[in-house]
Amino acid sequence: MIRVDALSRYPVKGFTPERRESLVIQPDGRVPGDRSLVFRFADALEPADATYPKSRGLALMTFPTLARIDLAFDDEAQTLRLRVDDIDVTADLSEEGRARLSEAVTAYLLTTSDARLLEADGILPLGLLGDGRTARFQDRPQGYISLHGAASVEAVDAAVTAPVDDRRFRSNIVVSGAEAWTELEWTGRLRIGEVLFEVQKPIERCAAITANPDTGVRDARLLRVLTSEFGQAEATLGILLLPVEGGGTIRVGDEVTLVPPA
Repeated sequence: MIRVDALSRYPVKGFTPERRESLVIQPDGRVPGDRSLVFRFADALEPADATYPKSRGLALMTFPTLARIDLAFDDEAQTLRLRVDDIDVTADLSEEGRARLSEAVTAYLLTTSDARLLEADGILPLGLLGDGRTARFQDRPQGYISLHGAASVEAVDAAVTAPVDDRRFRSNIVVSGAEAWTELEWTGRLRIGEVLFEVQKPIERCAAITANPDTGVRDARLLRVLTSEFGQAEATLGILLLPVEGGGTIRVGDEVTLVPPA
């Protein structure tokens, strides 16, 4: 039996996951509070739509040391807490609070191997965009829910010496009970708890997966491993889903059922 093993949302685009016992899936395929904030570069304008390319703000793909920052967002208080090394800052989303959070992230990055990246024109000062509620800073114009199988990640972990776990792949849903790579073969519709989804496409991966989530160091050439060790034409792990017939709530432990075509 295939079940939901873990659920995550990502309050700040490009930063660490926040584990959840349940996720509300909106009819548009977005999760409230997921990628609802982003640390933008100084020369990046406020986006007119719901997309925000990684190149316009902080992201693991370019700044792997972001992986070390422990992040927690309080929905009720609308406060964000950032902790790493001797930095521990909690602030609201007022203008003053956003400035404090941006300064804290900058101070940390200046102590890391990514510091040189901040020297480029148009990077500093960072700014914090978003309202903490509206999911609007995804890479794609349409909201998608991401899913991968725990067994697929275990297969990758067995192929390299560096530790590899689910955090590297930044999915909203991790399922157990399916054989490695099985999810890449799913087509049509599947039901998770009370929500019916349609499978959209596999997820082609970027350099973000090479960053160790504990050390912030690029310690595994996982893009090459996926193509060379597993025979993929493009480095792929996981699938994208969209809800049909409206959204709903999914929970850890929910059964995942493939729906046969009518």
